Formats: sequence, C-alpha cells, structure tokens
Amino acid sequence: MAKKEKPFYSKPWFWAIVIVAVIALWIVGSYNSFVSMNQAIDGQWAQVETQYQRRIDLIPNVVNSVKGYMQFEKSLLEEITTLRSQWMATSDVDNKVNIGNELDSALGRLIVVYENYPQLTSDTSLLQLIDELEGTENRIAVERMRFNENVRKYNTAVLMFPSNVLANMFGFSQRPYFESQEGADTAPVVDLTV
Repeated sequence: MAKKEKPFYSKPWFWAIVIVAVIALWIVGSYNSFVSMNQAIDGQWAQVETQYQRRIDLIPNVVNSVKGYMQFEKSLLEEITTLRSQWMATSDVDNKVNIGNELDSALGRLIVVYENYPQLTSDTSLLQLIDELEGTENRIAVERMRFNENVRKYNTAVLMFPSNVLANMFGFSQRPYFESQEGADTAPVVDLTV
C-alpha cells in the first residue's frame, strides 16, 4: 500500500512561505502608510503656505492705507514690510514658521493700533482690508491646526512599536509641530503717546 502524502499546508515550507508573505505585506503596508502620512503633512503645509501667501499679498494694501494716518508708527510698518520680504525670500519650512510667528505679533500690534485710531476705523477701504486680513488669520489658524493633526498622526506611527522599527529602517523620523511663538499668549501693547 502506498504511503499517503501529507497535504501541502501541513508541510513546514508552506508555513515558512506564509510567515514570510505576512511579514512582507506588513512591511509594504507600513512603508506605504508612512509615505501617505508624510505626503499628507506636506500637502497640509502647502495649505498653510497658501493662507500665508494670501496674508502676504494683503499686507502692502493695508500698510499703504495706514501710512498716511500713522507716521509715528513707522517702525511697525517697516517691521511688517521687512518680515513680509523675509517670508517671501525663504523656502525653509522652519524659517517660514518663525517669520510667520513674528509677523503674527506685528500684525496683532497693527490691529490694536487700527482699533485705537477713530479716523482709521472710518476709512471703508481700510476696514475691508482689515476684515480680509482678520479672515485670513482665522484661515491660517485652521490650516495650522490641520497641519499639527497630520503631524501628530504621523509622529505617533513613527514612535509606536513595532512600526518604529520600520520607520527607523526606512529613514522616517518625527516631523516638527507648528508651535506658537514664545509670548504669543500675551496681548500686544501699543503706546499711542508720542
């Protein structure tokens, strides 16, 4: 009588192939997940930059409208113009974040000044520009929040075991959050006495 051969699924080579296939699928899936999350962060940063560019485009109009009223606030207007130029000249994300934070502070001081000048608040074209600028600031805040959410998801995946092993193996590392500038929690002080 012929010896009955074992089914293929009970042979050791079959289970070795299954284990290798499962590990390979996990590695490919994890790698693709890291790439996808990394691209989501880059895409969200592009949205943040779009809103910054909108702000940058509005600034000259606001500055020119305010110049005639605010000769003694000249240094503030010059600071805003300089920061705008610096932001447009750099392509480094970290530099743009730092310059953006400084610009936030300067624009906050400008809005406080605007609110303290009755003749400025009666200028309808300036009022429209300030409304646009404030709307843009809100859009920037939303896009920053979305950016940080994507960074949080990605960083979590990079740090959690066992995906952290693959992240290190493929060169994926943590991405920085968009953080507020030190002192951003205090309102700007504008002295209108000259």
